[in-house]
This record gives sequence, C-alpha cells and structure tokens, in this order.
Amino acid sequence: MSSSHEMTTTTFELDGFHITQSLGVVRGISVRSRNVFGTIGAKLETLFGGNITLLTTLCERTRQEAFDIMLTHAHQMGANAVVGVRYDATELMPGVTEVLCYGTAVVVREQLTSGTE
Repeated sequence: MSSSHEMTTTTFELDGFHITQSLGVVRGISVRSRNVFGTIGAKLETLFGGNITLLTTLCERTRQEAFDIMLTHAHQMGANAVVGVRYDATELMPGVTEVLCYGTAVVVREQLTSGTE
C-alpha cells in the first residue's frame, strides 16, 4: 500500500468499491519537537504576522509521517484500503506534539456495474 490517498477516506465507504472484510483499527503515531532554530525562526515569523511557514512545514511533515505509518500498519494486516480516517493531536509538553492518524483497515473489491442504466 503506497501513501496514496486514493484508497483512503474519511467516510466509511469508497465509491465504486465494496468492503469485503474489516480488519480492525490501524494507527500511526508521530511525536515531534521543535528545534531551537525552528522556535526562534517561528517567533520571528510571528512578528510579521500571517502563515508561520516553519511550523506549518513541521505540522505537515508530522501528519504525513503518521499517515504513512498508519498505511504501513494497514498493509501489514492485509488491507488494501482504510476508511474512517481521522487525525488527533496532543501537546505532550511545551514544544512536543503527538499526532495520531487512525482509521479502519478494510479489504475492498471493485463493484461490478450491471450494464443497465
């Protein structure tokens, strides 16, 4: 399973596919901290207002890592899709954040069309 979003969804079904087996909850957890240079850079960016790109990049990287770990977990269970995907984040201590990505690992097959419309 690649880190493609094609076979993942926040809903509990994939259009055009039928869930044949539910394999259970899968998750990916990533814990990250800001480094001293990132913290100083982010504080400088706040002086000018707007998007704080250093922190945005850190958050995106952490979410992607948690997502990829979840997909690896799903693949190890034999899934070819994950439904009900969600994210959760918790600040464990100042400057240290845990990002959890979770969903239900499933096996899907393409639905056959009847040919009549």
